[in-house]
Order: sequence, then structure tokens, then C-alpha cells
Amino acid sequence: MNNIPSVFWLIPIASVVALGMAWYFFRSMMKEEEGTERMIEIAAHVRKGAMAYLKQQYKVVGIVFAVLAIVFAFMAYGLKVQNPWVPFAFLTGGLFSGLAGFFGMKTATYASARTANGARSGLDKGLRIAFRSGAVMGLVVVGLGLLDIAIWFIVLNEVYAGEKTALITITTTMLTFGMGASTQALFARVGGGIYTKAADVGADLVGKVEANIPEDDPRNPATIADNVGDNVGDVAGMGADLYESYCGSILSTAALGATAFAMNGDMQLKAVIAPMIIAAIGIFLSLIGIFLVRTKEGATMKDLLRSLGLGTNVSAVLIAIATFAILYLLGIENWLGLSFSVISGLVAGVIIGQATEYYTSQSYKPTQKIAEASQTGPATVIIKGIGTGMISTMVPVVTISFAIMLSYLCANGFDMSLSAKSLSTGLYGIGIAAVGMLSTLGITLATDAYGPIADNAGGNAEMSGLGEAVRERTDALDALGNTTAATGKGFAIGSAALTALALLASYIEEIKIAMVRAFEGGKQYIDAAGNAFDPTQASTIDFINFFEVNLINPKVLVGAFLGAMAAFLFCGLTMGAVGRAAESMVQEVRRQFREIKGILEGKATPDYGRCVEISTRSAQREMIIPSFLAIVIPIVVGLVLGVAGVLGLLTGGLAAGFTLAVFMSNSGGAWDNAKKMIEEGNFGGKGSENHKATVVGDTVGDPFKDTSGPSLNILIKLMSMVSIVMAGLTIAFL
Repeated sequence: MNNIPSVFWLIPIASVVALGMAWYFFRSMMKEEEGTERMIEIAAHVRKGAMAYLKQQYKVVGIVFAVLAIVFAFMAYGLKVQNPWVPFAFLTGGLFSGLAGFFGMKTATYASARTANGARSGLDKGLRIAFRSGAVMGLVVVGLGLLDIAIWFIVLNEVYAGEKTALITITTTMLTFGMGASTQALFARVGGGIYTKAADVGADLVGKVEANIPEDDPRNPATIADNVGDNVGDVAGMGADLYESYCGSILSTAALGATAFAMNGDMQLKAVIAPMIIAAIGIFLSLIGIFLVRTKEGATMKDLLRSLGLGTNVSAVLIAIATFAILYLLGIENWLGLSFSVISGLVAGVIIGQATEYYTSQSYKPTQKIAEASQTGPATVIIKGIGTGMISTMVPVVTISFAIMLSYLCANGFDMSLSAKSLSTGLYGIGIAAVGMLSTLGITLATDAYGPIADNAGGNAEMSGLGEAVRERTDALDALGNTTAATGKGFAIGSAALTALALLASYIEEIKIAMVRAFEGGKQYIDAAGNAFDPTQASTIDFINFFEVNLINPKVLVGAFLGAMAAFLFCGLTMGAVGRAAESMVQEVRRQFREIKGILEGKATPDYGRCVEISTRSAQREMIIPSFLAIVIPIVVGLVLGVAGVLGLLTGGLAAGFTLAVFMSNSGGAWDNAKKMIEEGNFGGKGSENHKATVVGDTVGDPFKDTSGPSLNILIKLMSMVSIVMAGLTIAFL
């Protein structure tokens, strides 16, 4: 560890601080009163259902991980086409990702009743309990992520210290634990999304539309399953999702830095640890933002949004300023240009968040117009929502495009020559822009995890029969949560685009390592002109030319089509899964209303457990095929179409997946808040025909925004991660 600079130790220190503060916020929340006996009872039902589901999910995921680890071990020790540390890195990535989701969800299930009880005292107390409980998720994700990175860097540095290409080997090996995180995240997101939306659709269609009873009414058999689903989908799923985005951005940037500065050992080490240091400082600055979030009694939606915006924006401004100091003090080459690359990522994240808020919040015209469309029925609500979602893709796509070009040019001194040096430093700039966007994840994820906590608090208040004033406060917190959840999803999708692009470049580096390994083992390579190709002396451009990665090559075009198709196929499978699960839920709720006498009069207790069981069974069964395809498609394309086909696949999947994810997430968020707007008394209010029309729109939007849409950002990164891990196998068949 002699060659590790002292500044590196800031990384594990920051991770310990994050985990310590997460524990502090958790203990503070647990000291709050949980409320009446009825509130405690309802919270216990939700907590029990959530933990039971997670236990079942981890059993399935555990089997998948065991099989994949055996495959990787065979590739590493049997076929010798992979680094021997890969199977272990893969397992730790999955373990830490699962832990992040578990701790966040456990906190959320304890926080919901306490948030509802806090709302009895005032809006500010309810907001602080919910938000700081959400902060547990944000801080656990960044704390575990940096801890995992720091441990692996220390271990691999001990193993490979002194070797000529040590840092390249270390960083590309560490990338493979990103595949473990991505795999776990996809199962968590897809399974949790199917679970929550099956329950939500069943509860809404039969409860609100057919039985004409309020949301979260204790007479509705699906309401407990719905609240459980909020936790397993929007908390555990989102935590695992952004854990792998966070780690993926740092690791891919470190790998690109190791390559970009390979000829300068001192500068190479600085480029590798720079993204880790930025992320570490981001933890401390996120904590400042978390403590700034508070509000006043009688606050409007814009007041509440401004309160959360103050915390996130202050953290973003502080990390922007800190970045200049960090890169300057590290003495990294072109520190000023790289600082502006980080700024471009931060600004892109803010713009995407603001655009998402505009298109999904009931405070603005797009969502208001959807609510207005309810006056002519559910069909126009759906048409208007789809149109709004499609239009909403423009700002994020243009923003990400600008961020990519600006971060690339700032990092390489505005050099468009595509020389080896220009390309490698430019790609490093794109990677560090992704790190910038995710550097304040501690507070950004807190605003997202806050949403389902507030939603569950509202459900608890409704089922416990708390007063109208309390319900108004929890409704305000819930409506805010819908917007922050949509903003969080937009942020996650935007960061996924930058991270996936950085991973695309990292794939070339992994291909180079695999080819060098085979070359040193005696394998010879001949290029298209019939000349011998030496991978040990080749640059990124040389590899691009060797594999003929251009639009004239049909392998690239076919791969791009397959990548775009994969995004739509994945969405179709997950939407279909929600539909089938929801059908079972609808039939069960109708059966209970029909057969259990006295439910609708409040004289009999519904069978909540049966609905929880249906959601659990459906989610476990339905999540397998979509997740399996995400792993298999890049492997098959690599074996059949080679490196050119894989690069086409990843490019097509990124372009289609990013745009489709924004569309689905924003449409779903807008439909949801249009319904909330009518429930506040506009256009006829609760129980009106207009309300029923927006409930239908919200029902369509549920799998859009909570299952298919957010799962797409994991899909595009998982396909990249699988391609990186399987690079050795692809080259073996070259």
C-alpha cells in the first residue's frame, strides 16, 4: 500500500461517515412515537409483508448468483479467459447492492407510521421524519458503494502492485462487481415493480372505480399489498438501482483514467482516484443539504418543492465549487477542463430534474391539461398523457447530448481530431461528468426514497381513521413524493445514459486486455488488410478500425437494431407481467367483495394476506424471463456478431432505452399527479366521473413509471456490464 496516496483514505472515511449518519437518522426516527394501536398494527402488517417478499426474492437471486459465479469461476480458472478475481468481485457487488436495498426498505417500513403520527403535530415534522428516513437510503447507498470500492482497490493494489499495467488491471477487474450490482438491481427493480403495480392496479380499479371507496381504505383487500409494494419496488428497488449507477460511474471513470494516462504513472493514479475523491466529498456536502430541508405549516406544493430544492441545489453548488479545489490539489492534468466536465454533469442532472418536475407536477400546465382532459373521459386522459410523455423526452435527450459533447471537449482541450490521446481523455471527461451528476446522490436519493414513505404514511392515516387535517397534510406530502419520485427516476435515467456511455468505452479496454492475454498466449490476429495486428501496441482507434466498427458494417447495424429491440421487448415483457399479476389481483378483490359479507360496510375484515401472497407469487415468477434476457442477449450477440455487433447492441440499447425510459417515467408521473389534482377537489373531485377517468390513466401509468420505465436504465447498464465481463469469451471465439 506504499503507492496509495494519503488522500485516498478520505474515501473509506467518507463511507464510514455516511453509514454512521444513516444509523443516526435511523435511530432518531425510531425514537419518534408510532401513533395509535391501529397505526402500529397497520405498519406491522406492511413491514411483515415487505420482509417476507424480500426474503423470497433473495432466495431466487441467490440461486442465480450462485450459478453465475460458477460460470465465471469456470471462465477464470478453466478457460483462462477472465481475471481470477472476477467471481468474487461479482458476488460482493450483488451483496452490497442487496444490503443497500434491504436497509433502506427496513427504515421505510418503520418510518411510515411515524411520519403519519408526526403529521398530526404539523407538516414540518411529518416532512422531516419522512425526508430524513429517506436520507438513510441515500447515505447507505453511497456509504456501502464507496466502502466496496475502497476495499477492492486496497486488495487488488496489494496483489498487482509493481506490474506495468497494474492500475488498468485493477480498475477493469473492479468493474465486474458492477455486474453483480446491476444483476441484483434488475431483479429488485423488476420484481418489486411487478409486485407493487399488481397490487396498486387491483386496489385502484376495483376499490376506487367499481366500489367507489377512497384510496387506502381499510375495506379494500389489496391496500396492504399496495403499501408493501411501495417499499419493495420504490425503496428496495431504487436503492439497488442507484447503488449500481453510483458504483458504475466511479469505476468506469477510474478505468478510463487508467487508460487515458497510462504513459504517466503518477498522473494515472491521480486520474483513477479523482472520481472516488469527488464522490467522497459529495457525501459531506449532501449531509449539509439534508439538514437544510424543512418547511412551514400550510405550505403549498411549490413551497414543499422549494424546500427540497434548497437542500439538493445547495449540495450541487457546493460540490461544483469543491470539484475545482479537488482536481487542482490533486495536480491532475487539465484540472480546469475536467472540473468543467464535472459541472456539465451536475448541470445536466439539475436540468433533467427540473424538466421532469415541469412535466409531472400538478403545479404546471402539462399535468393540469391531463386533468382537464378527464372531462371527456379516460381515452383522452390516456392520449394526453402519452403525448405529454413523448414531448417530455426532448429536454433530457438534448441536455444529455450537450453534456456528453461538452464534457468530452472540456476534458481534451476542445480537440476534435479523434487522436488516441484526444479520444481517451475526452472519454474520461464523459465518465467524470457522470460522477459529477451522481456526486450528491446522498441527498438526491433521499428525495426519491422520501416518496414511498410519504405514500405509506398517507395510507396509514387513511386506514387508521385520522382526522381530515392530518389527511390533508399526508396528502400534501404524498403529492410531493409523486413529483420527487418522478424527478428521481429522471435523474437515475440521465445518470444511466452517461454511465452507459462510459461503460461502452470501458468495454473496448476490456477487449484489449482479453486480446493481449490471448496474444501473449500465442494467438495471432490479422486485420482486414491482411496485416498482423499487435494488440499490445494498439490504441482505442486501432481497435475500432480492427473490428470495423462503422455504420457500413452490417454487424454494427444489426447489433443496433437488436439493442433497440431489446429495450422494447423488455418493456413489453414487464408490462405484460404487471397485466397478468393485476388480473389475478382484480379477480381476488372482486371475490372478497362478493363472498365476504360486510366488507364494504366495515363490519368484516378483508383477507389482506391473500392479496400479499398473490403479489409475491406473481413477482417471483414473472421477474425471471426479463432479467434472464438482459444477461443472455449480449452474450449471444458477442458470440455470433463479435465485438462490432456488441458495440452496435450497446449503442442501440442506450439510445432507445434512454428515450423510452424518460417517456414512460414522465407519462406515468403526469397521470398519477393528474389524478391527485382531481382528488384535491378540482374538476369534480373524488368519486366523480372525471376522477374515475384519471384513475384509469393512473392505472395505465403505474407500470410505465414504476416497473418498465425505471428498469430500462438498469437494462442498458447491465448489458454493458455483461459485455465487459464476457469480453474474454467473445475474444476466445474471434
